[in-house]
Amino acid sequence: MKLELHWQILIAMALGLLFATTFGEVGWVAWVADTFMRLLRMVIVPLIFTSIVHGVAGIGDGKALGRLGVKTLLWYTLTSLMAILVGLTLANAIRPGAGLEMPEGVQALQPENLQMPDSLAGIVTRLIPSNPVEAAATFDILGLIFFSICLGAAVGLTRGEPGDLLRRFFEAAFGVMMKLTRGVIRLLPIGVFALLARAVGQMGLDVFEQVGQYMLTIALGLSVHWLVGLPLLFFLLTRKNPLHHYRAMGSALAMAFSTSSSGATLPMTIHCVRENVGASDKVTSFVLPMGATINMDGTALFECVGALFIAQALGFELSLATQGVIVLTALLASIGAAAIPSAGLVMIFIVLQAIGLNTPEAYALAGLMLGVDRPLDMFRTMVNVTSDSVGAAVIAHSEGEPLNY
Repeated sequence: MKLELHWQILIAMALGLLFATTFGEVGWVAWVADTFMRLLRMVIVPLIFTSIVHGVAGIGDGKALGRLGVKTLLWYTLTSLMAILVGLTLANAIRPGAGLEMPEGVQALQPENLQMPDSLAGIVTRLIPSNPVEAAATFDILGLIFFSICLGAAVGLTRGEPGDLLRRFFEAAFGVMMKLTRGVIRLLPIGVFALLARAVGQMGLDVFEQVGQYMLTIALGLSVHWLVGLPLLFFLLTRKNPLHHYRAMGSALAMAFSTSSSGATLPMTIHCVRENVGASDKVTSFVLPMGATINMDGTALFECVGALFIAQALGFELSLATQGVIVLTALLASIGAAAIPSAGLVMIFIVLQAIGLNTPEAYALAGLMLGVDRPLDMFRTMVNVTSDSVGAAVIAHSEGEPLNY
């Protein structure tokens, strides 16, 4: 009997953990992990482009597209704010940075050496690509999504034979990309084994002792949002058992945990939501690529807790007004975070700058956070993908589509 894919992934994760603890870093493991990630990145851009154009073109009139867009943006805003408020509450209650002594040898991260938007307004400006081909080539997913939505809307509004021809073309192109994606997904257990073995082999254990309370606060906040907040929203809006949805998304969640990338997980997320959840192409093609790029619940929670952790460690007591700035900035910065591993750590400098914590000591603490970020990044990516998939199911239900559970 053939095992379900999510069981294969879980077994591969266990074997990867055992391999890394037994043999440590092994060169060929990194090669396998890099090769698998390149295969995933190979399909992401054409999959996003064809799926969004096909989905938006199939929505029909502009009124339906606007309705779907409003629902999607409301969902992203609601869940991200929920995650931020959970993180804010726990960080104030646990105070993970209070009394922290900076360990020797921690190097400060220099934000000027990192690629970030010039300002929060830069995130909005980056939506519009000056060259769509360049956006695809440089992995500018926000720009690619914006162009794909515009092109899909234009195709949907084109009447007669030209419009029908273009709609059939993008429908066929999307079908071919899904077939290619399924081929890559078959290699998933091998890729997961290599990714987890490499991650565990590279992670030291000493630094974890220094920031245990910080890690506990992040993990607890993510757990509350993942196990309470999102399931509760799902039940209230669909009146269906959220356990059925989590079971349907098992393979995508395991892949999100092992890759630490919402973008790399997107092909599997689309596959699970279409095949297991039963949402239509119209919804999955519009909601999920957008979610993998701008719906970052786990990242928003992390940025909020991280900023408070640094402030507490430096002895700053932040007022409610300043914490309100953190909430708003964390929400906007999470939208600008790329769907790649540890992107949230880059965007936290925007939050720090917004509240005036742009000092060498704050950057040194950010460097300390980087040392323990990998396991937290794995968990928050799984939360991000869960929020995307729950949102797709909720929106599909609101559009009158029957779900498979």
